[in-house]
Amino acid sequence: MAYNIGILGATGAVGQEIIRLLHERKFPIGELRLLASARSAGKTQSYGDQTWTIQEATPDSFAGLDVCIFSAGADQSKLFAQEAVKRGCLVIDNSSAFRMEDAVPLVVPEINPEAAFKHQGIIANPNCSTIITLMGLYPLHQAFGLKSIVASTYQAVSGSGAGGIVELEQQARAWAEGGEMVKKVYPHQIAFNLIPHVDKFLDDGYTKEEMKMLNEGRKIMGMSALKVSCTCVRVPVFRAHCISVSADFERPVSVAAAREAIAGFAGVELVDDTANLKYPMPLDYSEVVNCGVGRIRKDQVFENGLALWVTGDQVWKGAALNAIQIAELLHEKGRL
Repeated sequence: MAYNIGILGATGAVGQEIIRLLHERKFPIGELRLLASARSAGKTQSYGDQTWTIQEATPDSFAGLDVCIFSAGADQSKLFAQEAVKRGCLVIDNSSAFRMEDAVPLVVPEINPEAAFKHQGIIANPNCSTIITLMGLYPLHQAFGLKSIVASTYQAVSGSGAGGIVELEQQARAWAEGGEMVKKVYPHQIAFNLIPHVDKFLDDGYTKEEMKMLNEGRKIMGMSALKVSCTCVRVPVFRAHCISVSADFERPVSVAAAREAIAGFAGVELVDDTANLKYPMPLDYSEVVNCGVGRIRKDQVFENGLALWVTGDQVWKGAALNAIQIAELLHEKGRL
């Protein structure tokens, strides 16, 4: 069976990867309808030998679609999601618009696939850093029972969309040529710098991005008592996020058992050979399906603690790929 698929935000960095991955993963497509803002309408988008004309998104754009992957930001999701559902279209939403709504499943297929079957027309894709972190933590939770985590993220500029990528590239070139460092996307120079600030600050000093790790992690794993302290940092890396995690568990841990749990979990791979300087890095996990986990060691603070390092492609597993995997899950189970 082939499905009529829409992509809202088709011209963005994630939208373009959705087009690519749908074809590379051979998802059964009937019609592919590319939707964007009025300013992009009439432009064309190509993949392989196929070319599509971008259409302006309106409420009626979703008529006749089986599923539409939204990747145009929370405002557009709030504007169009219910309109799509009214027209019989399932929405898989990449934005933050519906993640914490009780009626909307928040899904990572390797972790809570059953939640996807309980949707009421909208399924939310978690935040990129949350997905990548939990891909490394969930198999350890299954083995030892997770209680709390302290995490620092190292987030690539791809998390800011195409503009972040362009700004890093332009600043790096300007530095090399002695030119002016122009700042538009970030409040400070990102080239050769670290910015300990992702998203808006809240009254308690944390940012909205940092609280996503807590709130979304609790919802995805069904752990209302999970404790999380997170610091999110933007780094001058084009693609793939990294997360340093110290995790406390209910039961005694061992590095050997942790490595075994990671190695046996779908969607992640163990890269933990410090004797040969092997550990996951962004260059190795850009445009890669799996997330990498390494630097696993006993934590020096928590009694039943482990420290680890997780790396994954923000544009793929953190966004486009996870959304497509949700659609694949529903297709495989005959629920799409």
